[in-house]
Amino acid sequence: MQTSAPVPSLDWCLFLDVDGTLIDFTDTPFDSHVSEELKSRLLRVAARLDGALALVSGRSISRLDLLFSPLQLPSAGLHGVERRKATGALHGASFTDSQLDHARTALTALVAANPGTLLEDKGRTIAVHYRLAPHAEPQVRDAVTAIAAALGTQYHVQGGSMMLEIKPQGFTKGGAIGAFMQEPPFSGRTPVFVGDDLTDLDGFRVVEALGGVSIGVGDRVQGQYHFDDPAAVNRWLEGIAALDPRGE
Repeated sequence: MQTSAPVPSLDWCLFLDVDGTLIDFTDTPFDSHVSEELKSRLLRVAARLDGALALVSGRSISRLDLLFSPLQLPSAGLHGVERRKATGALHGASFTDSQLDHARTALTALVAANPGTLLEDKGRTIAVHYRLAPHAEPQVRDAVTAIAAALGTQYHVQGGSMMLEIKPQGFTKGGAIGAFMQEPPFSGRTPVFVGDDLTDLDGFRVVEALGGVSIGVGDRVQGQYHFDDPAAVNRWLEGIAALDPRGE
C-alpha cells in the first residue's frame, strides 16, 4: 500500500463509493448531505474523463439521485443489485421485494426492542443500522443472521460500517464495475475505484485484475493507495478536475 496519491490521468475511468468516501458518515443515513461544491467538482471530473465517472454505493439509485440532485450520474446501487448505465438505461430497477416481507416484520420488531437501532428498507434489500447503539451489535448480528437464513440461499447478510443488510445473492460492487467496463465511456480506460468499506473489496479486486488502481479510505480496508478521509479524497478529485484536457 502506498500512502501517496496516484498521479491522475485523463485515460482513467473513476468509480466512487459515497458514504465514508465522498462524504462523512452521519448518525443515520437520512442525515447525509452533499454540498454544492462536491456536486460541481464531480461534474468537472466527469467532464475531464469524458463522462467515465460512476457512483458505486450501497444506497439505492433513487436515494443517490436525491442526495446528488440535480445530477444523475451513472450509478450502481444496493451493492450492485441495480445499475444505471451512462445512457440512462436502468438494470435491476427498484421494486419492493415481497419475499422480504417476513424479514421486514421481524426486523421491525428487532429495532423496536433495541432503542437507537434503525431500519432502512430499500425495497430489494433491508438494512439495520446500529451506529447510535453500538452495544446492540451482538443482538442485531445474531437476529439478522437468523432472519436471513430463514429466507433460504437466495439471500445473504452484507456487512457494512455499523450496519448489517439482507440482500439478494449474486450481486457485488465488483460485478457492477465489471459491467460498466464493458460499456462506453468506461471501456478501454484504466479503472480506478475509491472505497472505504468491506463491501468495496470486490471492486478493488476487479479493478486490480484489469490493471487499474484501488484506493482505500480510512482504516477499514486496504487498497494499493490510501486516503485518510473524505476530505483527502475531495482534494485529490480537485486535482483531476484541474487536469488540462489537451494533455499539456
